[in-house]
Amino acid sequence: MNECLFCKVAKGEIPSSKIYEDEKFLAFLNIKPNNPGHTLIIPKDHYKNLYETPDEVLSAIAPLIKKIAVAIKNGINADGINILMNNDGVAGQIVPHAHFHIIPRFANDGLHHWPGKSYANKEESAKTAERIRKELT
Repeated sequence: MNECLFCKVAKGEIPSSKIYEDEKFLAFLNIKPNNPGHTLIIPKDHYKNLYETPDEVLSAIAPLIKKIAVAIKNGINADGINILMNNDGVAGQIVPHAHFHIIPRFANDGLHHWPGKSYANKEESAKTAERIRKELT
């Protein structure tokens, strides 16, 4: 994938503030952070999003996310950490390369969670759960 921004970062064609690097993964500071220390973790191989990322890659990246989250929390004395992954444009994915955000949080940092919605009733909740369960079989 020659035009992928994060592939270029992984190859060193675009500079980044690296936090961690090994043969398979790269973690670097987000250039537009929500808070100082906001880090992105990517597989060096190109996968568009979560849906295309092989299970073995996800299994390998999970302990790294934890390790880096702890390092960020301790390194900059964050009060908490958000870990997230946006998949598809409507969910906020800007770069079509699988990546996880580790966002350090501080009391009164001005960031807020999205508003929660309620189901209309128990039947709507039950029908929604059933539709999802059917996809798991």
